[in-house]
Amino acid sequence: MYRRTTRASLLALSLVVLAGCSSGSATTDSKATGSEATAESSSGAGHGAIEGAAEVAEPQLHLVGIDAEGKAAMLDLLNGTETSLSSVAPAEKVSTDGRYVFAADETGVNIIDSGVWTWDHTDHFHYYRAEARSLERVPGEGVATISTGMLSTAGATGLFFPTSGEAVLLDNKSLSEGKINETLRLKGTPHAGLIAPLGKGAVVSEAEAGQPESSQKASKLNAVDPEGKTLESIDCAEPAGTITTRVALVIGCQDGAVLATSEGEKPVLEKISYPDEGGAPATRFEARKGRPTVAGIGDGKGIWLLDTRERSWEWLETETPVVAATAVDDADEHVVAVGEDGTVQVYDAQSGKQLAATEPLLAATLADQDRAANVSISVDGQRAYVNAAATEDNTAEGRVYEIDYADQARVARELELPVKPVHLAETGR
Repeated sequence: MYRRTTRASLLALSLVVLAGCSSGSATTDSKATGSEATAESSSGAGHGAIEGAAEVAEPQLHLVGIDAEGKAAMLDLLNGTETSLSSVAPAEKVSTDGRYVFAADETGVNIIDSGVWTWDHTDHFHYYRAEARSLERVPGEGVATISTGMLSTAGATGLFFPTSGEAVLLDNKSLSEGKINETLRLKGTPHAGLIAPLGKGAVVSEAEAGQPESSQKASKLNAVDPEGKTLESIDCAEPAGTITTRVALVIGCQDGAVLATSEGEKPVLEKISYPDEGGAPATRFEARKGRPTVAGIGDGKGIWLLDTRERSWEWLETETPVVAATAVDDADEHVVAVGEDGTVQVYDAQSGKQLAATEPLLAATLADQDRAANVSISVDGQRAYVNAAATEDNTAEGRVYEIDYADQARVARELELPVKPVHLAETGR
């Protein structure tokens, strides 16, 4: 069970204020996902003005790299400009919603605002650029699990601290203004859990009763309102991995995935069970931002593909075990993965065939256990980006490989950042 604490902070920074853009509908489906429902309810006429930010004609795609010591820097993918960012505490995990970069360690979360983002109106997009900056640190116990929504200036971001069992929602509009505003903080039993934004509330994991404290596992998910009151519940053994698409919030379970949507103020939780044939349950999901089909991996022996529109799973057998995978969900249904052998592989989701593979670009990185754990793939409409913190020629900075997944996995560019990209995030999406 949870109890709401009164520890809500509003920490204003002496920074340029960016007002949140108002939204139109972010989905054509009858049920809206978390961030979308919130944005719809708060939208006004037009698309909204962003004070202090410039609206531009194309997406301002950047790579944000963080090294093992917490030094951070950003590379503009359009013109090659490098920007040094404020250092963060050495991170265990790094996540992004396409604008903010969340660097989590054992005692809290540092947040970097990259200053570039896209507002998705489904039938058209708005692109914005402002100055990058660091926000106030959010303290917590244990390496936080971060769950993000569709929009960076509306809705919320979830932070779950496993050692204390605290579940926190941060208001995204406040983040866009340089403030940390905890709209919800729930205190539960310590466990490996999550809180993910849904509508004006959230979906929160709940640990099984009667377990030894050292081995607490979650057994269900609760959809809660803005005050933390439970509205709906569903069984979900050991929930792990979240991603928000235009259709639904996805949360992985041992026997499938829960799709969470909102019908007005009412949350709807639906289980999509795994088919009889396939691999280990997916514990992390990745996809091109907002797209309905997502890729999930568990033990790496293949890739699960979940179509959130069709409510269906497909199992994709890979040529080698994989350490990372993401669904592009384009017209050609590309899926991009990093093989255990260091190759970047491209698959056709419909046929299951491997279309292409690179040379083993990441062999040196994957040979280092610490660096291997942070290898990631980010995809946009044309390219995939993979971080190689160690390289065969021992380049001090490491590099990022830009892969043209639609052209036989061609290495389009080898990019070097001012810091070694132990952690990598693509922003401006």
